[in-house]
Amino acid sequence: MNNSIIQLLVLAGIAVFLIMRLRGVLGTREGFEKPDVVEKQRRGPDLEVIEGGPDLDITDHAEDGSDKARALAAMKRADPSFHVGEFLGGAKGAYEMILMAFEQGELEGVVPFISEDVFEAFAAVIDQREQQGLTIEATFIGLSDLTLMDAQFDETTKEAEMTVRFRSELAYLVRDRGGDIVEGNPNEIKRQKDVWTFAHDMGSNDPNWRLVATGE
Repeated sequence: MNNSIIQLLVLAGIAVFLIMRLRGVLGTREGFEKPDVVEKQRRGPDLEVIEGGPDLDITDHAEDGSDKARALAAMKRADPSFHVGEFLGGAKGAYEMILMAFEQGELEGVVPFISEDVFEAFAAVIDQREQQGLTIEATFIGLSDLTLMDAQFDETTKEAEMTVRFRSELAYLVRDRGGDIVEGNPNEIKRQKDVWTFAHDMGSNDPNWRLVATGE
């Protein structure tokens, strides 16, 4: 056996010896594993994950964490289809419809949208106007402000109440039996403020909110 072959055998033996020593120190790895330091660099610092966030449909109309905001959140839990913005849009239409029915003395069309107490109060005023021979000429021009003032919810009865302030503008005249103007001015716009409270059973199949109280 020549010297070259002997040298190769010696080197091979040394290599096997070193491999066995390294396996004993490092152990074995199955598959590819990134070093812990590299993995931590990829992940970055540990961050707290906050699921969700403020419900803008609520916080657009109520201060976050307020009683009003909590009541609105409870309404949404009771009825997931409930949307504050959509309610206010409906309240705007209901206000114009009910107000004009009252001014014109024709409440029949709004009976499904007002409570019995409100109907009786409105009807009493209309009867008094008729007895005095007064006639109302009113045209709804529009709203200058609509604000959700308060919200309350009874989680036991599922009864919800929403109090809304309306600032409206009307062309408004009151005439007596002879046709003379006793209130209003044909060249001026009447501006008025109303605070109305609507109620609804969130567990009911009836989607209508009803006007249950009025104020200024």
